[in-house]
Amino acid sequence: MPTIHLHQTTIATPGQFLAGLTDFGPGRSELFGNSADNYLKVHDRGPSEADVTEGSGGIWERLHYDWSDPHRIVMTTTDSNAWGGHSGHTYTLTPQPDGTTDVGVVVVREGKNIKGRLLGILVGTGGKRILGKALGNTVKAIEARNYGAEAGSP
Repeated sequence: MPTIHLHQTTIATPGQFLAGLTDFGPGRSELFGNSADNYLKVHDRGPSEADVTEGSGGIWERLHYDWSDPHRIVMTTTDSNAWGGHSGHTYTLTPQPDGTTDVGVVVVREGKNIKGRLLGILVGTGGKRILGKALGNTVKAIEARNYGAEAGSP
């Protein structure tokens, strides 16, 4: 069961990053490349949680989002065509003294079928590089959304 740990620094505040993470509207793929609009379905949303199906490229998952602690967002996979078990994502947003935010992400992928197990092998071998690049793109997009196109990490 691959578990990937990622870190990125952003000029976005924890609140700005959380707002991007929980924006389930059209154009979500501009922030999260693996969340295509045609897969996106919000089943339920409350003030600090949501039940959302998202995915791309033939892989989808239904996630329970919990941001009751706005500095720790837990996304638990509740259904998927590939992932099961303990799969999900946890984002930890830690404000830094210099005004930046440390974004820590833990991604757990447990294949529930042959497709998921094969994808799990790929995630285990190249996932840190691929998911790290995706996180970098998300950070840049959230910064651009909040600070304009010239924004960049320090």
